[in-house]
Amino acid sequence: MAELTSMMNIGKEMAKKLDSVGISSSEELIRSGAEQAFLKLKERYSNVCLVHLYALEGAVCNMEFNSLTDDRKKELKEFHDFLKR
Repeated sequence: MAELTSMMNIGKEMAKKLDSVGISSSEELIRSGAEQAFLKLKERYSNVCLVHLYALEGAVCNMEFNSLTDDRKKELKEFHDFLKR
């Protein structure tokens, strides 16, 4: 299994947080998807924000998070905003 830090956008701190919520490999992150991983992080770490969600999606898609399409960013923002209600 590949380490989380081998993924784009995933630094040591994010990898530690993901590991603390049961996601300890790149395969597990890809399998769970950005939204589900973000939900797990949000339950434990109230300070995670939209940029974290973008970073997770970028990691899953193997691209820099700022290269996500505008449509995908919009979908992720809507998901994030829904969670704030």
